[in-house]
Amino acid sequence: MSRIHPTDSPYGAHGLRVAITGGTSGLGLALVNEFRERGAQVAFVARNRERVERVARDTGAHGIAGDISKKEDIYPVAMQILARLAGLDVLMNNASSLGPTPLALLADTDCEDLELALATNVLGPFRLTKALLGALTATARDGCAAVVLNVSTDAAINAYPGWGAYSASKAALQHMSRIWHEELSPQGVHFLSADPGDMDTPLHALAVPNADRSALKRPATVARELADLVVTALSGNGNDRHGSVPSAPNDQLEESIT
Repeated sequence: MSRIHPTDSPYGAHGLRVAITGGTSGLGLALVNEFRERGAQVAFVARNRERVERVARDTGAHGIAGDISKKEDIYPVAMQILARLAGLDVLMNNASSLGPTPLALLADTDCEDLELALATNVLGPFRLTKALLGALTATARDGCAAVVLNVSTDAAINAYPGWGAYSASKAALQHMSRIWHEELSPQGVHFLSADPGDMDTPLHALAVPNADRSALKRPATVARELADLVVTALSGNGNDRHGSVPSAPNDQLEESIT
């Protein structure tokens, strides 16, 4: 017998089982708060144990200390997610690395900084998604769609000087999302890639320390948009579309195929 999908509730995400990486600051923290406010069960992952414990206390979400850029952390993180949530409906690969900070031209980028960007932004999401695919496909077999949302950027498409490590890794992540979607959407596991635009986050402050913060989007606003996108995809109204929040400073949410 198929279980009732969580998005059938009036609250949209009540009972939804959601895993979020990079959940103690910026967009990740905003996503944890947004989904908790909507009644979802949330497990989040971040590197700093003290911050993980604090956010877990503040939000009621399940905190997991781990570094998705490290291969040896992936399986323990995945097992803890499944143990805490007893299954999985949504995976949000949000944790990101800029590579070199301050930003550097590619010719001045150390190999180790490029490796960190690739490990965090490509290999981490790949390994964690692969480790959790069994749970996601089990959700789909139970008569409900499952969603993986990979946080991207317009720099995955456009070339900006100084953003080479970040841009190249996010371009790989975006194309990997398309391939995952083609391979797994027939089984009910749908992949979205979202560009949240320029946000007032610690990551953005590292990249552009002199930016006018008043011109940047609030993480809470983007988290609400992305949660709406996920709920729409799960409800069956967005299964053939790829979510994209444009990087231009506006609040319009655009959607297109992954």
